[in-house]
Amino acid sequence: MGSEARTASNVKQAVPFFMVSSMKDSLRFYEGGLGFEMAFKWDVDGEIRWCWLKLGDAALMLQEYAQDGHQGGKPEGKLGQGVSICFICEDAIAIYREIKSRGIDAARPFVGNNMWVTSVSDPDGYRLDFESKTDVPEETVLAD
Repeated sequence: MGSEARTASNVKQAVPFFMVSSMKDSLRFYEGGLGFEMAFKWDVDGEIRWCWLKLGDAALMLQEYAQDGHQGGKPEGKLGQGVSICFICEDAIAIYREIKSRGIDAARPFVGNNMWVTSVSDPDGYRLDFESKTDVPEETVLAD
């Protein structure tokens, strides 16, 4: 067995790790808006500094920028610019309807690359795409 095979069989999951401006705003979006659940957390004096969130079999981690143990240290510019995470789902349209019902501004689903796609942006601009396979024609847009 070559070293590539050993490494590949050892890797179990990739988990995006987002540095965020406000843990409170991010948790409101991910837990309250998208339905993620907190699996693990690190808190200091009752304030969450890092957490691992899960939704189905997917996960992501959040940590608020800190400098010298205090909130701050965020770099200049928009944090999530150019970052997109794709969550492959059984039914992206159902996810779209669910998160819209929670007040999240989600893009109307369309078909691209043989998948229904709906997208949201978190408070820091990280883009999340929820996608599911379909045989509906390309560029179809979900009707109201």
